[in-house]
Amino acid sequence: MTTGPEREAEAQAGRETRREAGREAGLTALARGLSAPKGFVDASLAAPVPGTISLLGGIPAPEALPVEAFAKVSAQLWQDPDAALAGLQYARPHGSDALRHWIARREGVDPGRVLVTNGGMHGLTLAVLTVVERGATVAVDDPVFPGFLWALEVSTTRILPVPVVADGFDVEHLARRLAAGARIAAAYTVPDFHNPAQVSLSAPKRQALMELAERHGFHVIVDNPYRELRFAGQDQGTEVFNRSDRAIHVNSFTKTLGPGWRVGWLVLPEHLVDPVTRLRNRLDVHTSSVTQALIERLITDDADCFDRIVRGATALYRERAGALVDALREQLPGAFDVMAPEGGLFLWPRLTDDAVDPAALLRRAAAHGVIYQPGEYFEAEPGRGSSARHLRFAYSDRTPAQLREAVGRLARAF
Repeated sequence: MTTGPEREAEAQAGRETRREAGREAGLTALARGLSAPKGFVDASLAAPVPGTISLLGGIPAPEALPVEAFAKVSAQLWQDPDAALAGLQYARPHGSDALRHWIARREGVDPGRVLVTNGGMHGLTLAVLTVVERGATVAVDDPVFPGFLWALEVSTTRILPVPVVADGFDVEHLARRLAAGARIAAAYTVPDFHNPAQVSLSAPKRQALMELAERHGFHVIVDNPYRELRFAGQDQGTEVFNRSDRAIHVNSFTKTLGPGWRVGWLVLPEHLVDPVTRLRNRLDVHTSSVTQALIERLITDDADCFDRIVRGATALYRERAGALVDALREQLPGAFDVMAPEGGLFLWPRLTDDAVDPAALLRRAAAHGVIYQPGEYFEAEPGRGSSARHLRFAYSDRTPAQLREAVGRLARAF
């Protein structure tokens, strides 16, 4: 027999259930179906111990961001009445002409194929909405940047995981799946300094991937925000993407000039320029006129400015990546398979001892004051265990001393 308080608790639970059902009924199927973002934040780490060293996010080093240069061009903009007024008006959906021409020269394409976006995620979403029909299948990196899966949900949740191996996206694996009858609308990969796997797609594989796309009639969504951040090794080139009518090349200033600007771009095949522009007109109309004007002034008034910023950033990241790799090898010898990165912002070491429980290690590391992303967050299909023994360390916004201390804390967690 239930008591009065128990009956009231049951009644309250029933009211909450009905309210939740009512709220859900007012949503579209798309809004109801969007998953809660996973990765980058974990509930168990929501209140880290004081002094915790975070290796969670691929955040540009504060020292690498051109704060003083932007202060200068901002002052110049507002002191120029015509330019200031233009910055407060509507802009063209394609983006600023001068900015598009600068991007086009670096990409080696006609400016008419460049569309300025509100950052990289906006570019990914536009690409998905343009070439991925609802319910279609998309081949994706495994491990995968989780943000792309969030963008993909606006059209589909059906994916075909493709392993990322030592030289990037496993094109041969995808070719075998297609030969066996799989059908995809698009393939997605991060070709340079992969997030999280740190590797780069080899030049032969870039060519093979585009040939496969042309043969089977799918598009390749090329997500390339780390491309400028090379500090070792050989550039594998982007020409094969930019000359194909099957590639949508996505890039941004996020990792070089700062994520707060929310300015990126698409290099589109000619046949996709009008469809993407029409779609963009129904969403956000155009990228901020002010932010475009500031970035345009920064990178065009001084022809070497952007390259100087990149050189300064890559020098920092080279030092930090080296400090992290050396510390792991010195303080935890044999605990990880570690490959020194050639660029980008991430290290993707693998635990070598099967007796080490990655989840338990994560909890102990957090208790010792160092937090990072567990590899399982990046599995294209959660639960398969394809990345469970990996850890993702983001080293870009930590000093060498902090990185050495972080590894010391991790060693104590072991």
